[in-house]
Amino acid sequence: MNASGIKLGLGVYTALFIVFLYGPLVVLAILSFQTGPEGGPQFPIIEWSTYWYKHLFGLTPPSRIAPLPIEQGLVRSLALAAMTMVVSTVLGVAAAQAFRQKFRGSGIVFYLIVLGMMVPGVLVGLGMALVANTLGIDRHWWGTAFVLHVVYTFPFAFLVMLAIFNRFDPSVEEAAWSLGVTPARTFRKITFPLIFPGVLSAMLFAFTLSYDEFSRTLFASGRDLTLPLAIYGTFSVEVHPNVFAFGVLTTLFSFALLGTYALLMGLSVRRARRMAIQEEA
Repeated sequence: MNASGIKLGLGVYTALFIVFLYGPLVVLAILSFQTGPEGGPQFPIIEWSTYWYKHLFGLTPPSRIAPLPIEQGLVRSLALAAMTMVVSTVLGVAAAQAFRQKFRGSGIVFYLIVLGMMVPGVLVGLGMALVANTLGIDRHWWGTAFVLHVVYTFPFAFLVMLAIFNRFDPSVEEAAWSLGVTPARTFRKITFPLIFPGVLSAMLFAFTLSYDEFSRTLFASGRDLTLPLAIYGTFSVEVHPNVFAFGVLTTLFSFALLGTYALLMGLSVRRARRMAIQEEA
């Protein structure tokens, strides 16, 4: 097969992958604009309306369709994701910093860390529930579920930072140490600004993975439902387009999060370039 055929095949594969990835989102967005309150999921759309978006915010008259129980679940999920993001990122940076030098048992420790992202979430969540019940510990989203989220997201943050530190030039730190700068100040003033793009990536991984985590939260959150559990609970009764409308808003939130990440990443890269130019001068 010649080069043009390979490029064509890769182009077709990429196009099919994009359709497979974003096609359900497009269908979900279309279905969210149908009329209400009695209109169920139907395609093609008979009458277009923003009724279900208004329904999410309580701007429609009362009907038999109950509002989605997402308010408290959304707050819990955002708080849990923020807590997980901070702890996992700090642990990931610290662990990757430790792995910059070989130490006894580093291989075993590495695989123990990575194991947290490989074990099936249902098994981990069920195990946490059994341990909590055995020890008489109450299960809460801010307790047992938070521990499982950190165990799950910490390896992702660790691997991201490990890749960043593998490309890091230690001569920059050595130059600062030779001038009498303490290691703590060197890390704060030199190392951290240079690895900040990796820190942003680790934060994004931890936040998004925790925000929509379902299987590990199902058994460990107790009576307090996070957002994925609250949405799943609505499916067991009846599916209405308000779920689709909320899915569209959640997707827009994800895109906004990615846009913020891209903006901060661009600012960080420009700052690193300015520092490099100043060092060369």
